[in-house]
Amino acid sequence: MKQYYVYLLTNKGNTVLYTGMTNDLQRRLYEHRESPVESFTKQYHVHKLVYFETTPDVRAAIEREKQIKSWSRKRKDALIATMNPKWVDLSADWEM
Repeated sequence: MKQYYVYLLTNKGNTVLYTGMTNDLQRRLYEHRESPVESFTKQYHVHKLVYFETTPDVRAAIEREKQIKSWSRKRKDALIATMNPKWVDLSADWEM
C-alpha cells in the first residue's frame, strides 16, 4: 500500500517553517538538502525534519498540506510539539 507524507521542515534556529507533501519522505528530504536549484528550502537552509504524518490517501495528504499551510505559526508550533516537543531532527539517523 502506498503511503503519503505531510511534513514540516525548519532551519537550525527553528525560525523558518516549510510544509510539504510527498510519497517518499527520505527521497524528498535528500532533494531539499542536495538540490542545485535555488529554492525556498535552499535559500533559508530549511533541512531539519520536525514533524510528519502519513496517510494512504493522496487526496487527504494534499488537503492536509493545504490545511497546515493556512495555519498561523503558533498553531504549527503546537502541532510540532505533539510529536516532537524538543524540535530534534527526526531524520538525523536516516541514511541519505
